[in-house]
Amino acid sequence: MTKRAMRVHTPSFPLVTLSGIALLVSEKAEALADNLENQFQPVADTSVLAVTEMVDVALRSFFMTPASKPKLTNPQEVQEAIRGLKVSKALGPNSILNRALKHLPQQAVSLLVLIFNTILLTHHFPTAWKHAQVISILKLGKDPALPSSYRPISLLNMIGKLFEKILLARILHEVSKHGLMKDEQFGFRPRHSMSLQLALLTERITRNFGKKRLTGTVFLNVAKAFNTVWNDGLLYELTLINFPSYIVHTISSYLRGWMFEASFQMATSSC
Repeated sequence: MTKRAMRVHTPSFPLVTLSGIALLVSEKAEALADNLENQFQPVADTSVLAVTEMVDVALRSFFMTPASKPKLTNPQEVQEAIRGLKVSKALGPNSILNRALKHLPQQAVSLLVLIFNTILLTHHFPTAWKHAQVISILKLGKDPALPSSYRPISLLNMIGKLFEKILLARILHEVSKHGLMKDEQFGFRPRHSMSLQLALLTERITRNFGKKRLTGTVFLNVAKAFNTVWNDGLLYELTLINFPSYIVHTISSYLRGWMFEASFQMATSSC
């Protein structure tokens, strides 16, 4: 109660959109949703139409062949994944707390194992888990009147995120087995923090400085890289490196058919 009473509320600015000024919270939620929808469009390059057609044909042929036998999960792996969940994470659309998952009885864990193994066998990621509730946080130093100034944070189904950890373990196993990730890759790897990468860069610069050598660096920042990735191209690359077909089938199902709704204060946009 004291925190709520002492909290300084951030003023709610009108949002400037192509169709006018959004004043009501419901209008702001729709404006943020429209902005995100425009961002989540794949980049279409008509100059590589032949490549697109070749990828489409290759994927149709690939998905017509039977998938490989999956590596099924077990209660021990699921319990380990549950132990790794952070209790401070915000609620997803299903309103299930990670703290509640950590107290599941053995029978409930066994049911999760059955569900996850069914997904791995059928290569079908449930449609009910493909719903994201997006909250928007104003970026530091950005104009609060522009919808593009807000950083989207997607809140997902907690059970679906738990399955993602199971699938990710199989993906990382294949990546490690085939040596697909270079030692210099630090992002999205356990025990590879940004501070360690900075320490490595500093050590190399210092060493070259001592040898009177120059150190050149190139920094690339690809705008909206995750939002605009070509999904079929990604799946095609996985087939080229002989990724287990059951993983490719499951990733294909996971990537398609997502829906989201944007939240602003107490209002929620249409899906």
